Amino acid sequence: MSLIKRNEANWLPSVFDDMFKTDWLGGTTNVNSIGTTIPAVNIQETDEAFSVEVAAPGKKKDDFNIELENDVLTISSEEKKENETSDKNGRFTRKEFSYTTFKRAFSLPDSVDSEQISASYNDGVLQIALPKREEAKVQPKRLIEIA
Repeated sequence: MSLIKRNEANWLPSVFDDMFKTDWLGGTTNVNSIGTTIPAVNIQETDEAFSVEVAAPGKKKDDFNIELENDVLTISSEEKKENETSDKNGRFTRKEFSYTTFKRAFSLPDSVDSEQISASYNDGVLQIALPKREEAKVQPKRLIEIA
């Protein structure tokens, strides 16, 4: 069971949104208000760094755009496909196209060393490494002698 907040003055549209955005096996789908799929993201923090993983199977590394501006990391992708079918005389009979895009933005903490950020794409997962600044890393415990 999940808790759903409703705006009492405008409850009817949210009922329809819930109906079309619900995965009937539990949970919700990753579909935004215009029907675009938004890939799932995992964020993990260790003592040394943050790690961001974006699930985006079927893409190539050139399909992604990763930007850093004013401590905001933005991950985006845009893909256009066209399929044209014509007869042997070259007359246009059918043309189908699709356009998919997504954009995710994350505010980075001050502890991230923005000069050392790196990314890789393997097996359908975009991985972004966000190392911490040296002063932000957990320091080992040390014994202080009393004089």
